[in-house]
Amino acid sequence: MQVNGSRKTSPKNLLWLQSGGCGGCTLSLICAEAPDFLTSFEAAGINILWHPSLSEESGRGFLEILNSILEGNTPLDILCLEGSVIMGPKGTGRFHMLSGTGLPMMMVLKKLAARAGHVVAVGSCAAYGGVTAAGRNPADATGLAFDTKEPGGLLGSDFRARSGVPVVNISGCPIHPGWVVETLLHIASGYFSELDMDRWGRPKAISDNLVHHGCSRNEYYEYKASAENLSELGCLMENLGCKGTQASGDCNTRPWNGSGSCISGGYPCIACTEPGFEEPGHTFVETPKVTGIPIGLPMDMPKAWFVALASLSKSATPKRLKVNAVSDFIRVAPNQRAGKTKK
Repeated sequence: MQVNGSRKTSPKNLLWLQSGGCGGCTLSLICAEAPDFLTSFEAAGINILWHPSLSEESGRGFLEILNSILEGNTPLDILCLEGSVIMGPKGTGRFHMLSGTGLPMMMVLKKLAARAGHVVAVGSCAAYGGVTAAGRNPADATGLAFDTKEPGGLLGSDFRARSGVPVVNISGCPIHPGWVVETLLHIASGYFSELDMDRWGRPKAISDNLVHHGCSRNEYYEYKASAENLSELGCLMENLGCKGTQASGDCNTRPWNGSGSCISGGYPCIACTEPGFEEPGHTFVETPKVTGIPIGLPMDMPKAWFVALASLSKSATPKRLKVNAVSDFIRVAPNQRAGKTKK
């Protein structure tokens, strides 16, 4: 039904579960502002059936909610998972049992996903395995529909929720609260479709941006005036591992808590929205190079172009930027051009 050009929707039931993770995405979501996420959910008609940190029910009360969903008595419109799926040992899932059920969490997730209108992976762990799947991955941690960069995960690449939409991956470590609120409101509107997702299952409204966009250090980047230590003001790409030119996200155009981002806080972007970010093959604050040229170049830029432009930029770098780039505060202010004083 449409009313005044918009689709009228009934309230949407949301169930939020946590698996192999740290709970950091929930902590981030709680920090949503202007408005807070509960106000946004209420306005969009999203009803939280249960959340492990926000709901009063525990134990038997939670199991009653869960069984009502699995028996088909309570509709499940949105299933959110925070944290990776634990499939060990040897695919049994018994490293993570759901208390009171005798069942591995992975089995419960499969049953719930089959009933859900939409399935949403909140954070890079739920999306791709994330930090929990790093190293030798003894827990056999994986994402819902991806195992790092490979399609598969718990549900498989062919999975579609009742809506016909694959798993929606709101990646990030942790997520920006605005990403979750915006995506869930889009889903609740009834207009979200597979066309709104990129190849990694991320909402395009977020992933069509680069972290580099709106970076507070862009002037230093343009002139390749680079910091050498974390405390310094220059661009963090050349020496300190910043991947803002390679990572999807609007972190610098949609500041965290209304004021900041990793880069503006002095730390390089580690591309936490990208699958496999947790194992870059080097320390996060190191930029691997070959013959002095960074391996990780900006998206869509041929290597020869970057080398030529970087050389030209460095030859034109103002002294102000050269000095400030390797300083921990502004030592040289922009020159004020003297103008004629009107009498």
